Amino acid sequence: MKALSVCILICLVAEAHCSPLLPPLSSDEDENVAKTYLMKFYDLTNETDSDLHRGVHQMTLKLKEMQQFFGLEVTGVLDSNTLEVMKKPRCGVPDLAEYTTFPGNLKWQSNSVTYRIVNYTPDLPQSEVDRAIENALQVWARVTPLRFTRLYTGVADIMISFGRRDHGDGYPFDGPDGILAHAFPPSVGLGGDAHFDEDETFTSQSSSGYNLFLVAAHEFGHAMGLSHSTDPGALMYPVYSYTDPERFSLPLDDIRGIQSLYGPNPDVTPEEPDPEKPTPPTTPNACDPNLVIDGITTLRGEMMVFKNRFFWRVYPQSNQPELTLIKSFWPDIPDNIDAAYESIKADRVFIFKGEKVWALSGYDVVSGYPKTLSSMGLPATVKRITAALYDEVSGKTLFFDNKYYYSYDETKRQMDKGYPKLVEKSFVGMQGGVTAALQYRGFTYLFSGSNMHEFSSRSKKLHRVLRSNYFLGC
Repeated sequence: MKALSVCILICLVAEAHCSPLLPPLSSDEDENVAKTYLMKFYDLTNETDSDLHRGVHQMTLKLKEMQQFFGLEVTGVLDSNTLEVMKKPRCGVPDLAEYTTFPGNLKWQSNSVTYRIVNYTPDLPQSEVDRAIENALQVWARVTPLRFTRLYTGVADIMISFGRRDHGDGYPFDGPDGILAHAFPPSVGLGGDAHFDEDETFTSQSSSGYNLFLVAAHEFGHAMGLSHSTDPGALMYPVYSYTDPERFSLPLDDIRGIQSLYGPNPDVTPEEPDPEKPTPPTTPNACDPNLVIDGITTLRGEMMVFKNRFFWRVYPQSNQPELTLIKSFWPDIPDNIDAAYESIKADRVFIFKGEKVWALSGYDVVSGYPKTLSSMGLPATVKRITAALYDEVSGKTLFFDNKYYYSYDETKRQMDKGYPKLVEKSFVGMQGGVTAALQYRGFTYLFSGSNMHEFSSRSKKLHRVLRSNYFLGC
């Protein structure tokens, strides 16, 4: 009997996006969650007396493996950050390093692969299911020699079906908000097949429910022979997150992975790139000396640093920032934001892009948003801001527009008179336009490109100029 690796997307709880703001579990529950997780994804086995006698504590070792995979601080201790990651929606294939393939590099021996949609979900019209499946397969065809042909009868290489609970393959689904889908790597029999849990709500466009195209594209990566990636921006990252299907582009990490098995698409050469194909997205490097961030803010004690589709979460008790997709927390918040700041008075974080502003209460988007910039008291002539911060000394919010800034009174909900002012007049020594801003532990940090200027919040005296990744552990 052949051994099969199965991809099982698991949503442990609907609130998996929330973090330390959730009520803590009891220590027994923490231990059970961790053991179950590590047994599924990191081959944790029950410790024997001989293990303990040799001083080998499997739980500690496996926690370290898991923390290493997800870019957490490697301690071997079950802390809140590690437990939070364990609660996130994810795929059930054991986690392996980098982009990688299943053991033995399982792959289709022919570049011509057939598929058949055996049945349909009532969540969507059949035409939309057909389109989602075809588009998901084309994600991989566009970057490889693989070509997919649909069959309407008989046995195809990839048999696609929707089912509930025990659906006949030995890996039963578990109802709503649990297992989303699973797929088998290339082989005979069940090999390559993809099954979707009918108890989930599948969608074609909305960020609510689970987007069928995104789930299917991930599963078909496994059906082609790929396992998981440590890159949080990769399609093959274990955790499900929403991306607008109309703007989806296969990340570079996934391209490298699939091309390690099948090679590049012979119809698209490096000398003749496809003009309609966007540049494959990459994941930012926190220690890039030329890093230019989009925005930075605090949130109830932690720091969030935004860049493109991502943000780093920096915890006071950890030297290891955690890189996360913005959409994995807030599907309705845009990528590539312009600015962010925390209002201490309102206990909210405000996110800005273009002429719109979103408000977050903890990790929830406040209803009634987005609103316009003018709702914050800014003149109608201001179409976007480049940075913002709450000034604890004056109790005002400062909005930056490159080399100028405004002062906003949150209590009166109006802009102070006499603004805008030149930044360099108030912050002597500041060079260049302000691209991000933060006030933290008595200092005001104004970013300009890859540089960060550190000023005393009270005297506004320039202390030093640092790299923009100063807070990212580099």
